[in-house]
Amino acid sequence: MEKIREIMTKNVESCSLLDNVFEVAVKMKELNVGAIPIVDQEKLVGMITDRDIVLRCIAEKHPASSKVEEIMSNNLITISADASSREAAKMMAENQIRRLPVVEGDKLVGIVSLGDFAVRELTDDQAKQALTEISEQNYNGVQH
Repeated sequence: MEKIREIMTKNVESCSLLDNVFEVAVKMKELNVGAIPIVDQEKLVGMITDRDIVLRCIAEKHPASSKVEEIMSNNLITISADASSREAAKMMAENQIRRLPVVEGDKLVGIVSLGDFAVRELTDDQAKQALTEISEQNYNGVQH
């Protein structure tokens, strides 16, 4: 069974608590990604998704200069690089998340996303089922 370290994206771009929402959005555009981890002295402290920017910033009429702390999710679900792809898929399905930060202690070392699983031939039926559940629920308009 594959370990997360074998499929995760390494060298993940991040922002810091000193950045504002505009700077995060620009980085998302430049990198063509929908989520940016927020780190403070190498420690993962939050994540901001494009959805967070829409719902917590724009829809609530906060300026783009708002601090990332006001917008980011800080109740994070993470996984170890030594965990299996099966464990990651199960966590993603149970928590209805598309991206899972990979940490060693509190330090961000990578990120695994649904796309990372999609480009691999998963032989584990449970992992396939978990990913199917995420996709079906999101397809039906339920996003978290």
